[in-house]
Amino acid sequence: MLILSRKTDESIVIADTIVVKIISIEKGVVKLGIDAPTNIRILRSELIRAVEDSNKEASRSKDESLLQQLVQKLRL
Repeated sequence: MLILSRKTDESIVIADTIVVKIISIEKGVVKLGIDAPTNIRILRSELIRAVEDSNKEASRSKDESLLQQLVQKLRL
């Protein structure tokens, strides 16, 4: 991991096409601006985790539902 110190209005460039600029720093919150080609997907990590967790939960619920249906059919 590369760790850099940047001030407001400073930026870094990644792979010649992605620019990450420090927009502001207020009360311990850093606001970033990201300029990247439209074909590069930029997502917040907490959203990725939330979708993964949701998918896992949906998968478990479906599995349990299918298992209950199978048990009911076997009882007949």
